[in-house]
Amino acid sequence: MDFGLGEDVLSLKKLAREFASREIEPHAAEWSEREEFPAHVFRKLGDLGLMGMLVAEQYGGIDVGMVAYVAVMEELGRADQSVAAAWNAHSTIASLPLARFGTAEQKERWLRPLAEGTHIGAFALTEPGAGSDAASIRTRAERRDGGWSITGNKIFISNPGTEMSLGVTLLAATGQNDDGSKRFGVFFVPKDTDGFTQGRPMRKLGWHAMDTRELSFDDCWVPEGNLIGEEGAGLHQFLSVLDPGRISVAALALSLADAALGLALDYVVERRQFGRRISEFQATQHRLAEMATEVETARWLVYRAAWLADSGQDFSQAAAMAKLHASEVANRVASASLQLHGGYGYVRETPISRFYADAKILEIGEGTSEIQKNVIARRLLRDAGR
Repeated sequence: MDFGLGEDVLSLKKLAREFASREIEPHAAEWSEREEFPAHVFRKLGDLGLMGMLVAEQYGGIDVGMVAYVAVMEELGRADQSVAAAWNAHSTIASLPLARFGTAEQKERWLRPLAEGTHIGAFALTEPGAGSDAASIRTRAERRDGGWSITGNKIFISNPGTEMSLGVTLLAATGQNDDGSKRFGVFFVPKDTDGFTQGRPMRKLGWHAMDTRELSFDDCWVPEGNLIGEEGAGLHQFLSVLDPGRISVAALALSLADAALGLALDYVVERRQFGRRISEFQATQHRLAEMATEVETARWLVYRAAWLADSGQDFSQAAAMAKLHASEVANRVASASLQLHGGYGYVRETPISRFYADAKILEIGEGTSEIQKNVIARRLLRDAGR
């Protein structure tokens, strides 16, 4: 078995590492403290071709696949989780519905500016009363005057209020099937559409430099051409792009765990107690060994899921496993790293405090750990014929 990355992937990884060390890492703490979204960074990522990594070249992307995407995510996420998380939301759930189900006209109109990095994407699913239970969303779209009138509220939506926003892709209920079940549709709503309003940026525990808002739609009319894919198939469409999104969040978690481990290694070599570097104590060494082993197990679960996706194989269970394990590893390793830092780790001026605050959301966003366990268990029981 060959676990090596190809030359093309390694070149992209190197490009991302150099960019992150120059353009992101030196400024991440300042952006976090000021809760500032660094739009210029995303435009530069677009100049490098990294805003459309999963989009066909025909529409402005570079279409390099999930393994290469994970490799780049490792570098961006090690530098700053806010930037990497915004990039994740843009690259997967915001762009892929258009890439997979959009018409040629829709792709040219909306997907191209996202892939080329002149604009950033947002996808609106979660509502005040519906998160993990996507089928319970109450935002509705009704046919009217040759288009659709959308009414409802979304919450915890990433990227919609930045200066780079093009609009938001959203899931809405469109009616009922004969058996009484809901029908759904996916729609693109441009940012200046009448009836579409945004709340103030939400103040979060972590991801301070990423724009997150509540959105309201009050009789918000869009033309028929803003329906993406088939009416009635919207929930299926959304779920089909969720698996790549889960791999992306798993890669984000991997990058955080690796960054936290690196910060711990740097600190224990420099810090002295009782006349010795704390790296010389066996308890410290054992803690580091445990952290490193967990990071590696997460790494190969994430890359395996990405490889399955690129190979055209079923990767739904692998994506759920990678997301479950990597997100929980990120939290454990960040906590262990902060513990090794002692009191200095609890001071906001230290990078580990920022990564520690960023870690928790990884067990919640893109499907909670409990949802991932449901996905894995259903697949296990199905394959066992039970």
